[in-house]
Amino acid sequence: MEKEVLCDSIKKLDKSIRFVGLINDKGHLDAGGMITGKKTLEDTKKDEMLYMELALRVRMRQEFDSELGPVKFAMSYRDKVIVMSFPIGKDILLVSAEKDLGFATFPFEALKIIEQYRK
Repeated sequence: MEKEVLCDSIKKLDKSIRFVGLINDKGHLDAGGMITGKKTLEDTKKDEMLYMELALRVRMRQEFDSELGPVKFAMSYRDKVIVMSFPIGKDILLVSAEKDLGFATFPFEALKIIEQYRK
């Protein structure tokens, strides 16, 4: 599965999704983006900072992989959105969604699609 196909597949999982993007280990957006018709909550410069910070945070979490096992996903529940990250090799799938997203089930549906992407 190619990167854009992966992002499109995740976008289709729920109408609450605002953004799906594949971020590389340097913090740059390689595929995906905002859902058509949704407005970004931050400016482009802050997007770049968010991506770089996310890449750093994922690398830092990997320091504990040998003791705790690898991270499958991480989630932040914020006042305005839910943000999730899914490490995929050296890349990170970043998803933001409205707060009405079914966050108890969505990440596991996304992991099924990610698993197909890895094959």
